[in-house]
Amino acid sequence: MQDRPDPDALLQRIQLEQAQQQRGRLKVFFGACAGVGKTFAMLSAARAAQAQSLPVTIGVVETHGRSDTEALTAHLPRLPLRALPYKDRTLPEFDLDAALAWGAEHPEGLVLLDELAHSNVAGSRHPKRWQDAEELLAAGIDVWSTMNVQHLESLNDIVSGITGIRVWETVPDQFFDAADEVVVVDLPPDELLARLKAGKVYLPQQAERAAANFFRKGNLLALRELALRRTADRVDDEMRAYRRASTTTAEAVWPNREALLACVGTGDNAEKVVRSCARLAAQLDLPWHAVHVETPEQQARSATLHPPVERTLKLAQQLGATACTVLPAAQAAPALVRYAREHNLVRVVLGRSTRRWPWQSTLADQVGQLASDLDLLQVGTLAGRTGSTTRTDRAKPTASATPAATRPPFWPGYIAAALACCIAAVVATPLADVLELTNIVMLFLLVVVGVALRFGRGPAIMAAFLGVGFFDFFFVPPRFNFAVSDAQYIVTFAVMLVVALVVGQLTAGLKVQAEAATEREHRVRSLYDMARDLSAALLPEQVAEIGARFMTGEFSAGSTLVVADDNNRLQILPGGTAPVDLAVAQWAFERGEPAGRGTDTLHSSPTLVLPLKAPMRIRGVLVVAMPQGQVPGVEQRRLLQTCASLLAISLERIHYIDVAQKSTVQIESERLRNSLLSAISHDLRTPLASLVGLAESLAMVQPPLPPQQQGLTEAIQQSAQRMSALVNNLLDMARLEAGAVQLNMAWQPLEEVVGSALAASASAIATHKVDVHLPDDLPLLQIDAVLMERVLVNLLENAAKYTPVGTAIHIRAQAQSDAVALTLTDEGPGLPKGREELLFEKFERGARESATPGVGLGLAICRAIVQAHGGSIRGDTIINARGQATGARFTLLLPRGTPPTDLGGDASV
Repeated sequence: MQDRPDPDALLQRIQLEQAQQQRGRLKVFFGACAGVGKTFAMLSAARAAQAQSLPVTIGVVETHGRSDTEALTAHLPRLPLRALPYKDRTLPEFDLDAALAWGAEHPEGLVLLDELAHSNVAGSRHPKRWQDAEELLAAGIDVWSTMNVQHLESLNDIVSGITGIRVWETVPDQFFDAADEVVVVDLPPDELLARLKAGKVYLPQQAERAAANFFRKGNLLALRELALRRTADRVDDEMRAYRRASTTTAEAVWPNREALLACVGTGDNAEKVVRSCARLAAQLDLPWHAVHVETPEQQARSATLHPPVERTLKLAQQLGATACTVLPAAQAAPALVRYAREHNLVRVVLGRSTRRWPWQSTLADQVGQLASDLDLLQVGTLAGRTGSTTRTDRAKPTASATPAATRPPFWPGYIAAALACCIAAVVATPLADVLELTNIVMLFLLVVVGVALRFGRGPAIMAAFLGVGFFDFFFVPPRFNFAVSDAQYIVTFAVMLVVALVVGQLTAGLKVQAEAATEREHRVRSLYDMARDLSAALLPEQVAEIGARFMTGEFSAGSTLVVADDNNRLQILPGGTAPVDLAVAQWAFERGEPAGRGTDTLHSSPTLVLPLKAPMRIRGVLVVAMPQGQVPGVEQRRLLQTCASLLAISLERIHYIDVAQKSTVQIESERLRNSLLSAISHDLRTPLASLVGLAESLAMVQPPLPPQQQGLTEAIQQSAQRMSALVNNLLDMARLEAGAVQLNMAWQPLEEVVGSALAASASAIATHKVDVHLPDDLPLLQIDAVLMERVLVNLLENAAKYTPVGTAIHIRAQAQSDAVALTLTDEGPGLPKGREELLFEKFERGARESATPGVGLGLAICRAIVQAHGGSIRGDTIINARGQATGARFTLLLPRGTPPTDLGGDASV
């Protein structure tokens, strides 16, 4: 019955196979780095497929000017590339719609997509090429592609640590693992360096730089090892998936890859088994698993056995076990063998045990009999401890065990078994002359079954022996003594005893398993009800109420939900029934580990504190107060962890619903405000222009106006110009946020931009001294000179407005490895403390009420323009040695590029 296939697993497999049949196949040519021949191998395989009448087309292939690679594309059809505008030029890009149309015309077609990690040009349907491949696969089109190991998302940081170069184009591991086939294209480092030197990878100048940086032999060896290891891991996963899918029962272990399985028992030797397995795994550099099999007998006395098991499994996790699992099963040996075969674990490490009875087999003997293909490693017992002492120690209750007064006494079952046998003998006595002795035997067997169902294994064994004795004494001639007149009855007694023992054992075992299954079904149903209620919760208080109801119904325990706000401060939600120790709660929240009762941390606390781990962050803690200070067992801890996970996910869902609602309101508010500002600004521009023109006309009339009227005219002109500048700022901010501003990017010297900004703001900074220091070796920058001049003008005008007359303004620039830093400092009061970043928001000013004109848009426009250039801007206050503010400093970081080289110029001219 245990080998019967799982119908749910079969149905899932059938559904997966149907989905795979409708989906295209992905084949990845995988290499350690550029130049190993991935594209060449893909094109060669495509030519072979074309020779077999398979429709093949090139979606996009990058040959990098290699003639041998280009020659392979000669007879392969190509899809036309799509031209997309990018800045001041047009770039060719893969045409996804054309590939989909071609795939619809060729049902078994194959599209070649080189460089799977490539980032598409802005304006494409997807930002990444692997997303284009995903859409082709979903449409049933086969895709072949290429990629290097440094483009795998999980290995990106490892590769950057080895080579010192960060690769920004990555492919998710999930997409790579979902590929139907991965072909490793490998080349020894010496051959790759020879190809590089011969110019078969890069052009000569690029090859020299690559050999000195990325293509060092040590880097190539490390990348090659990473690629081979990652492919080996994938092949191992495919092998295990094949084993699971090809058979309904676990086959023999395939020793293609070494792995260890530590069997965690309940005795004092368990920790030694785990430590020995961890040391062996470290010496051999092997993965290892730790497993404890929980039998029905252990579930019945979980309070005594579970805490040592939990400590040992936690130790295994700390020592680096790949998996730490508790398996509920009727017998330990079959469960261990099944787990080892399912996970292809070759070696089983278990503690050495002694036989209680000569005919009894140890766990190692049972595993060896069930699986002769497994290697068994037995760990010796601790010094000074024998098997008998271990059993004695194990039988002693721990401090967390259930008090003896609360345990049901064992003796009523044995008394009931004796009474049942007596009743059966009394009932059968008057029937002795009517029924055959075989039928009377059935009555005693019925008693054994009933006792096993009601009272368990021990009373059933007693009933079996008493049944044989009563049958011999009262019914077998000569009656009323234990003498036997016919030797054949000895066989009857033996068979009756064996049948009674077997039936009793099976019945008692089935009873325990049925009770355990019923308990698990009840808990699953409770979790389902809880998850259903949580899906409808809209407030954290509702989540706390649902969690408290579940704790009360399942554990008769009190609970309190403590959630974290946006500043990671814990807040106790109302309605909790468990006392909260904020020190324990804060410890569990900061470290993400359970604390309190039943753990190794702050175990004297009367409550158990579980962190609420959601996918994005820890949302708080769940405080549980078990009744009468009990310590939850492994099964209860597993249920509590599941409950905490459901509560955390629900709290995170509520949080993001609130964030989405606020974002929607904010977006709509911004959109409405920008529309109003744009409309008002457009309506004001014409009358303001007229007002400025009239003021200028009044100043030039003949004969000249009297001095008093001339002063009024100048005041009108200045006010109108300030209002016009304000309206222009409003319009510019609206256009920048709407993305309607097109950057006119060109390679410009920074000196010209600074000079034009100083000229444009000459009147505003006339009362200040400007100190400019720009090094002669500053590189050219690809910027929009007009907009960048606007940034500097705004900063200069701010410095003039908010600093005393006569103070200096300093402009400095410095070239960095990947950017140019431009710094503007003044000698004023500095920026408001704590509001440095807030000043870059719209309509934010240094002082709420100030006589200085302005509405707080200058810095917001500066940041929008600088970010559009791919740079950053920040502001801070300069503090002297006495802790006094001596001015404000604004720093612009503008990215460096590779300016064009003027090959026709003469440096000496």
